[in-house]
Amino acid sequence: MKPNFEQMSVPELKKYVLEHRDDMEAMRVLFHHPSLKWKTMPPLVTADGTPIEENIRIASEAITSLSSANAQRVQQESNHQDE
Repeated sequence: MKPNFEQMSVPELKKYVLEHRDDMEAMRVLFHHPSLKWKTMPPLVTADGTPIEENIRIASEAITSLSSANAQRVQQESNHQDE
């Protein structure tokens, strides 16, 4: 009997999906979990292909910020595993 994926937290779902990689239902629930909020980025170019510099700057800053946060998280996880 499968667990109730709808009631699982994101960390619980991640753990389950890593242990049951072929369970598409669990992956669907994880990817559509209500606690995961995706930010919508503005378009980087106009309809004719002209770059929108301000939006490119905003996207670049967001990517840099997310990358830094991810690197810190990985480092913290690595430190916890070493203990």
